[in-house]
Amino acid sequence: MERKYWKESVIYELYTRSFMDSDGDGIGDMGGILKKIEYLEYLGVDTVWLPPIYVSPNVDHGYDVKEFRAIQPEYGTMAQFDSLLAELHRRGIKLILDIVPNHTSIEHEWFQQAKTSKDNPYHDYYIWETANADDSPPSNWTSHLGRSAWTWNEQTEEYYLHLYSEEQPDLNWDNPRVRNICYHAVLA
Repeated sequence: MERKYWKESVIYELYTRSFMDSDGDGIGDMGGILKKIEYLEYLGVDTVWLPPIYVSPNVDHGYDVKEFRAIQPEYGTMAQFDSLLAELHRRGIKLILDIVPNHTSIEHEWFQQAKTSKDNPYHDYYIWETANADDSPPSNWTSHLGRSAWTWNEQTEEYYLHLYSEEQPDLNWDNPRVRNICYHAVLA
């Protein structure tokens, strides 16, 4: 019977920023992880789990993704990531990457376009609602942070939904283009 690694594996969640710095800038990086693979093996780790390493303004520890297809520059390069992945696999260690399919950063190109006009093709990538008659948010929903889940956008005169911080607008999964892009990001 094939081993179900997610049930039996020793998974080490490794926060890149604080794990190991290889270039002296005080921030952990891909090179630092590479230098510590033997340590991970010594611990019996057979799966490394990296929280988001994507380009991000870091409002929420990288969960506010600005670019899904690039690594935060302070963590290294895609070539360094590829080297890390190859070395982990050479040693029989799996890698899990956190992906954030619920929302993006307000700095993401899609949101920068979406907030400019209701006619912008990216507008439907996010969830927008008009204000109530008294200009209040469209519902009393609260974010996971306990504040309103709606933030006003002057340019389109609408509220956008964010179940986390206002810097993390929720993606509209009813939009087939959003689903397709996110599916390809995971499978690429």
